[in-house]
Amino acid sequence: MLKSKIKTGVLASSVTGMAVSMIIFPQESLDASIRGLNMWWEIVFPSLLPFFVVSELLIGFGVVKFIGVLLEPLMRPLFRVPGVGGFVWAMSMASGTPSGAKLTARLRQEGQITKIEAERLVSFTNASSPIFIFGAVAVGFFHNAQLGVLIAIAHYLGLITVGLVMRFYGKSETPKKQDKKKRITIGDAFAALHNSRIKDDRPVGQLLGDAVMSSIQTLLMIGGFIIIFSVINKLLFLLGATAFLAGFIEYLLSLIGLDKSLSMATISGLFEITMGSQMASQVQEVTLLQQAIITSFFLGFSGFSIQAQVASLLSQTDIRFQPFFLARILHGFTAGIYALLLWEPIYLRLLQNEQPSNAMPVMNRIYEEGTKLADFHSSMAQVGPLITIGFLALYVIIYYKRMPTK
Repeated sequence: MLKSKIKTGVLASSVTGMAVSMIIFPQESLDASIRGLNMWWEIVFPSLLPFFVVSELLIGFGVVKFIGVLLEPLMRPLFRVPGVGGFVWAMSMASGTPSGAKLTARLRQEGQITKIEAERLVSFTNASSPIFIFGAVAVGFFHNAQLGVLIAIAHYLGLITVGLVMRFYGKSETPKKQDKKKRITIGDAFAALHNSRIKDDRPVGQLLGDAVMSSIQTLLMIGGFIIIFSVINKLLFLLGATAFLAGFIEYLLSLIGLDKSLSMATISGLFEITMGSQMASQVQEVTLLQQAIITSFFLGFSGFSIQAQVASLLSQTDIRFQPFFLARILHGFTAGIYALLLWEPIYLRLLQNEQPSNAMPVMNRIYEEGTKLADFHSSMAQVGPLITIGFLALYVIIYYKRMPTK
């Protein structure tokens, strides 16, 4: 009872403090809110919406069930999840966070995976997309497309490592015996696809409308989290909380051999990966290797903003958030370790034609044009608002037509 009361007091005082801070710093709060809105408006919404809609259609038409049957012999031994986990894994790496959590929650709601399997699956399907790693981080912040190769390899290897570690989570659960004995064929997969489609008897028009409605509702929620955490991050800086935490972060960075000047970027990266990665790229007192390590940690940890988005998606099911959070810590550290281990063999020897100094200042790095993912990321910022407006209008139309008439 006492613990519950303390929690109530902490939550109430935190929200009150935030409200008072917004009153004290109205202009700064507005600027931070606009920054978060622009990020969602230009990049997040138009880049994630197609993946969300297509994923919903693939689930409704039974294609995910088809893929799940075929991938069962691979996913079950490696990660102790059903074959449908392979679809979630692939879509999460293509579209980025938090699509893995959304699809996992969807599969759990349909009963295609158990609670423990869902907690395993969501732990290693939280990936940053290649578009974000190469377009925004490597080229946009570091002006170094080759660095994106190192960060991407470290990020996805860390993700696989998390999946292999999390396979030991929930040992009490016994695997299905028939999965080991029965040989999977294309006919079995197609039969599962057909049965899944028949079971979901919604017409194509309704299925498409439901996919659009569900996807846009999720993206509206994601936009809210992006905006509010952008404001929180700014308020913490204005109130001096960031400077207060800097001393503790500097001590932790020194323990793992990183420069103390990365402390402010680390604090920002713990809350929001985009801001943290950008700040890390602007610290000129450290080597490029240290910047790559700390940025890899940010992408693996995902930041409290994305974690809050995932927590909101998982709250619609019985999937617990704690395993996901512990997996993010593991992913952050493993990705940073991989970046360190692969720095010489991948970045220096394989990607660099010359013998570069790892102390090269950020501003002296040559901007490499022609990177397709970077070009796509840049063009998305230009056409993204038009896509967002169009689909929001479509959402309003569908919502209006589905309103019950009196």
